[in-house]
Amino acid sequence: MAIHAGSESLWSVERAASPLIGTAIHNGHALRDEVSSVMALDGAQRLREEDPFTEYTIRDVPNRVVFHRSRFEIDLNRDAPGAVYLRPDQAWGLKVWSSQPEGALVGRSLDVHAAYYAMLQQLLSGIADEYGQFVLLDIHSYNHRRDGPGAAPTPEDKAPKINIGTFSMDRERWAHVVDPFIESLRSYSLRGKSMDVRENIAFQGRGEQTRFVHANFAATGCAIAIEFKKFFMDEWTGEPDAEALQALRAMITGSLPVLLNGLKATA
Repeated sequence: MAIHAGSESLWSVERAASPLIGTAIHNGHALRDEVSSVMALDGAQRLREEDPFTEYTIRDVPNRVVFHRSRFEIDLNRDAPGAVYLRPDQAWGLKVWSSQPEGALVGRSLDVHAAYYAMLQQLLSGIADEYGQFVLLDIHSYNHRRDGPGAAPTPEDKAPKINIGTFSMDRERWAHVVDPFIESLRSYSLRGKSMDVRENIAFQGRGEQTRFVHANFAATGCAIAIEFKKFFMDEWTGEPDAEALQALRAMITGSLPVLLNGLKATA
């Protein structure tokens, strides 16, 4: 269920004949050598804040973008000034670096950030030109057992299994896409329980990627921020729950016709 990329890989892009795009920009775990040499966090500590297996859930989305580097090297979902975690308050209180990274190292990480958004601009411009409109599913995950593996999880009223973030979009304009999408996800169940899908509860969709889409493609692009609670894995050991991951993938796959119909309704 994991994707394996070469040590020099930054991202993978699968371009298809479709207006539907899935991204997993926090899926990556790799670090380039100069970052690794001054990184204080070990692999397990980094993995806890990364979004492993999110790439698996979008494998049936026609267009796919997957980032292979760790968010601890460069966080594509933050704007450039905050995309490299230089202070603990930027990184869940973690001491990220064994020694403060030099400016040149930070600059090279920011170059990756700029290159990614230049690539995304080109990719989405081509899709918008071809289809008129598009939907981008911005897939992430979040922790709900921050106090330890044996501690009580975040109360469910604050932690839906699936959180839909719509802060940066014109919600009224894209209602014909977003509302049926949410209802499609809610129609699924796992182990006899209906899927808990709520909007703007644990997160509001304030990340850089959705902001970028709505700022640059206001009339043509609907970017939906999707946060899966890490019920599909053990967030402390990294062990996946295959049944839950297969269910999430099936939900995303099942939503694709719904998204296409929603685009037709807004055309």
